[in-house]
Amino acid sequence: MARVARTVPTLAPLTPEPMETAAESRQPAIAGRPRVVIVGAGFAGLSAALALRKAPVDITVVDKSNHHLFQPLLYQVATAALSPADIASPVRSILSSQRNASVMMAEVTGIDAGKKLVLTTAHAVAFDYLIVATGVRHAYFGHDAWEAHAPGLKTIDDAVAIRRRMLTAFETAEATASGQAPNLTFAVIGGGPTGVELAGAIDELAHRGLVRDFRRINTSMARILLIEAGPRVLPAFPETLSAKAEQQLAGLGVDVRTGAAVTKCDAGGITLSDGQRIETACTFWAAGVAASPAAKWFGVEADRAGRVKVEPTLSLPGHPDIFVIGDTALVQQPNGRQVPGVAPAAKQMGYFAARAIVTRLAGWTTDEPFQYADFGNLATIGRKAAIADFGRLRFSGFAAWLLWSLAHVYFLIGFRNRAAVMLDWAWSYVTFGRGARLITGGM
Repeated sequence: MARVARTVPTLAPLTPEPMETAAESRQPAIAGRPRVVIVGAGFAGLSAALALRKAPVDITVVDKSNHHLFQPLLYQVATAALSPADIASPVRSILSSQRNASVMMAEVTGIDAGKKLVLTTAHAVAFDYLIVATGVRHAYFGHDAWEAHAPGLKTIDDAVAIRRRMLTAFETAEATASGQAPNLTFAVIGGGPTGVELAGAIDELAHRGLVRDFRRINTSMARILLIEAGPRVLPAFPETLSAKAEQQLAGLGVDVRTGAAVTKCDAGGITLSDGQRIETACTFWAAGVAASPAAKWFGVEADRAGRVKVEPTLSLPGHPDIFVIGDTALVQQPNGRQVPGVAPAAKQMGYFAARAIVTRLAGWTTDEPFQYADFGNLATIGRKAAIADFGRLRFSGFAAWLLWSLAHVYFLIGFRNRAAVMLDWAWSYVTFGRGARLITGGM
């Protein structure tokens, strides 16, 4: 690192400061100041914006949604444990006290790196520094037609649609129940954290949350399948913890099928690689993700999931003023492993990119690589059931579930969200109830 006679501005903490007056928070951009454009208001993008609150720059955060979403808890909205507002906060509200930040709700359609322009559905936005943190979307491995029959879970709209489809299945069964048992088979495709959490939550809803609400059907007779093409669920965890997770799922009543790939998916059900046909009331997709079109925008190399292969400094090759972070980036650690697509990693990348910009503004040059600090891995299976991996320390059961709960509440943006989630969880835990069992939107 070569230093010149300047002082590096101090990075701000990653949490919002107390609210300022309206006049203070609405100051216009200062002419001649560097322009930082951040595409995406997820954990990575927001962390970068908040870290730059005291930097001498003007920030524009561009996102097609007006809210920051805590995706790890989407499955609880989908299974009626939480309401959408419990896990989301308006981006403008989060940044309302940050005088050097503005928000633009628009969809990015491309990026002209040469002209330093972000192209959007509203208008082009010029930048001096660019941070791309656009996240991921569903991937159906060449079977995009399956999405209509097996929706994924990445947005609030997805969660509400899944909740509607699932609750409607119970209502339809109640309305049409006769001498034959109604079809209340639910299939979750994909044995990663989202699939495991979703299957466990559906099982709890059917076996505990709804049993007293219906008269003609017994919701506890619902069948929940978790289908994983690989040899075990939660493959990112050690085999011992994966085995415990499968045991806990079986204890809840979930039918786990490993080594079973889906070869067909339609409105009536799914077909597995062994030829077995499973008729389902609902099928949900949690088997794969693909990065945003960022690699196509830049015309650079990407991996199979579409993630941009970045420099160790998180910058785009050949463009030290452009950073690609979060789930959009493929980042190799010194040990050869890839940085995982989890919230802590995204926040660390956002802070790192902000620090790199501040360093360059101060006249320093640095090739310091990003180093991910791994604080462990957690996954919940259901009520009082979870697994935790902290390297040498590995455990499961209620202690892991409690730690998982505290960690997820901690990462929520805003005190109101934390309080709401804690109260809703406490109520659900005591009563086995679900306070958000609303069927809304189109059928």
